[in-house]
Amino acid sequence: MRHRKKFNHLGRTSAHRKAMLANMASSLLVHKRIKTTLAKAKALRMYVEPLITKTKGLSTVGEKTHAQRVVFSYLQNKEAVKELFTEIAPKVADRPGGYTRILKLGNRLGDNAEMCYIELVDYNENMLSASKSAEKKKTTRRGRRKKTAEAAVAAPAAEATATAEATAVEEAPATEEKVEEAPEAKAEEAAPEVKAEETTEAPAEEAKEDKKEEDTKADSKE
Repeated sequence: MRHRKKFNHLGRTSAHRKAMLANMASSLLVHKRIKTTLAKAKALRMYVEPLITKTKGLSTVGEKTHAQRVVFSYLQNKEAVKELFTEIAPKVADRPGGYTRILKLGNRLGDNAEMCYIELVDYNENMLSASKSAEKKKTTRRGRRKKTAEAAVAAPAAEATATAEATAVEEAPATEEKVEEAPEAKAEEAAPEVKAEETTEAPAEEAKEDKKEEDTKADSKE
């Protein structure tokens, strides 16, 4: 009887079941995807994911060596252990579990067993590209609330731009008037100087004429 035994025995003895799961786990780590029945895939997922977790949080060489020996005691395959610690560990470093994916394929002819693919999540490029594109897409929702909110936000901005343009238009004629008044002011400032020069020159000419008259009078007397 299998009292309180929840895992699937897969119709095999304990030694046979462990050997089969070790071989399947080694194949999965080396090839990144294998085809098997759904029952075996579920049992394999429970077997291989704890082994992948052992590659995380290894800060020293001693910890890495110990983890490699523990994994080798389960798999008994040096190539699979090397692939796990050199190639797979860096890719799953940021993933908090769920390293494998099961893709159902339908029933097998003959015994009608459910077939599936079991694969490592980080090695399916098609799935990764699809997930990235889905993350980049933004969800849009039709509604009036969003439009009214956008209009309320845009209204103050439009008013600010309108007031800025009005002030610019009002300030422009003032500057032109200032520019036009500048030459007249300069002419007015220059005018007194000219008058002063004229006034200074006028007495000098009168003095010369008086001297000429005096000379003519003196000549006439002689």
